[in-house]
Amino acid sequence: MMGTLAMEPPPNYTAVSPPDTAISDRIHVIRGQKVMLDRDLAELYGVETKQLKRQVRRNLGRFPEDFMFELTMEEAESSRSQFGTLKQGANIKYVPMAFTEQGVAMLSSVLNSEQAILVNIQIIRVFTRMREMLLSHQEILQKLEQLEGRVTGHDEEIQAIFDHLTELVAPATQPRKPIGFNPSPQ
Repeated sequence: MMGTLAMEPPPNYTAVSPPDTAISDRIHVIRGQKVMLDRDLAELYGVETKQLKRQVRRNLGRFPEDFMFELTMEEAESSRSQFGTLKQGANIKYVPMAFTEQGVAMLSSVLNSEQAILVNIQIIRVFTRMREMLLSHQEILQKLEQLEGRVTGHDEEIQAIFDHLTELVAPATQPRKPIGFNPSPQ
């Protein structure tokens, strides 16, 4: 007779993936990289920021510098003024962690909840769409530059054609020798 396995009780909430704007509004460019800050991710995952940081610190080997980095105090102060992270008058106690797209993907293995998995899937989709939009804009810019190069090269050729047509329509007047009998004495 087989024993029954102890099963985890179902969560008392329904996991919901956030809308794209809730994610894209929280993607910032810091040190030239698109990143999400720990407090924003914690809010999306439905956990406290200190819990998220604790899990990351326990698994630091999974988060190399290109996956996650801590902001400097200057960057933290700047992000505070740019993104309105703290209430007026409050001080920064701990510098935020910034997670790149790869770091966000790694978080799903550290925070193993249904909500974290759904949110991570949605975040990766948003990052992918942003990258695709950037690539399509770059392709359009390249085509415009190519077109501009072709038109610029033709400007000189078109001007030369106009110059030749102008000469044909209005030839330069040069004095001509009279034709016929000239009765003047020699």
